[in-house]
Amino acid sequence: MSGARGSVRHYLRVGAPAERIWPLIGDPTRLTEWFPGITDCRVEGSQRTITTATGLTMVEALLTNDPLAHRFQYRITSDLVHEHLSTIDVLDLGDGTSVVQYSCDADPAPLALMIAGGALDGLRTLQQLVEEE
Repeated sequence: MSGARGSVRHYLRVGAPAERIWPLIGDPTRLTEWFPGITDCRVEGSQRTITTATGLTMVEALLTNDPLAHRFQYRITSDLVHEHLSTIDVLDLGDGTSVVQYSCDADPAPLALMIAGGALDGLRTLQQLVEEE
């Protein structure tokens, strides 16, 4: 991290092909199933409103949802955030496994650390969900 902007990336190898992982990531309403601390999620058009376990509500702009590239991007549009972009990529390795990568860029920098910390737990939950199927 440098200055006010922070950038964090996490990735995890998952024992499943992208086709099994993508439905959980590509459906923006399913966030509560794998991202810790998110208790409610509503989608209207290209906008998602999430509610955290602490009761905080945040609005997100859904920017990219590409089922061919297995890429999902969103931006938090709350007044508390100067700038934010999170990207989730599912990279199929062709051997029945995939790498799921979650990257977060944000200003203020501590926000990137907070979101990416939750995202790492989310990736582990995602891994458990698809490997148990």
